[in-house]
Amino acid sequence: MRIRDVKLLSEKRYKLREYDFDYRRGDGAWQRQDREVFDRGHAAAVLPIDPGRGTVLLVRQFRLPAFLAGHAAPLVEVIAGALDGDAPEVCARREAMEEAGVEIAELRRVFHCFMSPGAVTERMHLFTATYSSASRTAKGGGLVDEGEDIEVLELPLVRALAMVESGEIADAKTILLLQWAAMAERKK
Repeated sequence: MRIRDVKLLSEKRYKLREYDFDYRRGDGAWQRQDREVFDRGHAAAVLPIDPGRGTVLLVRQFRLPAFLAGHAAPLVEVIAGALDGDAPEVCARREAMEEAGVEIAELRRVFHCFMSPGAVTERMHLFTATYSSASRTAKGGGLVDEGEDIEVLELPLVRALAMVESGEIADAKTILLLQWAAMAERKK
């Protein structure tokens, strides 16, 4: 691959660039292409699980892009946020307190993935962690100055999985972590 030109199209909260490049196809031929790439940095997401009670903590919040795509209801999601220069583990712990008011323990990296690699550079680091009712030490709800208005949901894992099946949960990172938790539960 050879990058020929890069144009900055927008630099507001995130960066949007247009790349003009040559790509060597599988048959050896070079093909000129151009793509817009959205660079929003990397992020971490965490699914807190209370193994004793079989519950998980999720959050519900309005997401403009989902709304514009026809999903009018606020999204139910795992706790997540931009790394903002922090290590993924630090970000997961910070976001757990900011969004859900919970101090998490036994943070476990499950995997990382690209959520929309055709257009977005973001690498999402996915974790599970444990919590208990005693570790919910603050209200949560997000940061008002960042426009966050977050509702904390504590649900049985089986109910959260049913919400995936019914379409009430439509967020990819959340579906991945809930399915991972269900597989881990079956292995016990």
